[in-house]
Amino acid sequence: MLLDVVVRILKRANFHVLSAVGGSDAIRVAKESSRTIDLLLSDIEMPGMCGPELGEVLKKERPGLHVMLMSCGAGGNLLVLNYGWAYIQKPFVSVKLVQMVNDVLHSQDRSQFGGQEFDSRRDK
Repeated sequence: MLLDVVVRILKRANFHVLSAVGGSDAIRVAKESSRTIDLLLSDIEMPGMCGPELGEVLKKERPGLHVMLMSCGAGGNLLVLNYGWAYIQKPFVSVKLVQMVNDVLHSQDRSQFGGQEFDSRRDK
C-alpha cells in the first residue's frame, strides 16, 4: 500500500517512476530498463534483502545512482548515514518526500560519509 502511495506522489510531481516489490524485483526491473535510473528510493526493511544491500547491488551496475532510504524504525537513520545515503523517516508528508527527492537528485553522489545533511529530522 505504501508503495502505491509513494509512486502516486512522485508521478504527480512529474517524476518517471519504475516500481518494484522487494529487492529481487527491483534488481530485475533495473536490469531490464535501458533508461538512466537516477535514484533508488527503498524501504530499509524488506523481505529477502534490506534496502542498503539493494543499494549496494544497484550501485555496482549504475555507479551514478543516488540512494534514498526510508524507515519507520528507530535507528534506521544511523544505518543509512553510515552508507552516506539520504534518509527519510516514515511517516512523512508528500511535500517533504518530493523536496528530499529533488534535493538528493541535485546533490553530489552520497555514496560516502557525509550524507547526514539530508537527515529528514533536521529543519532547514
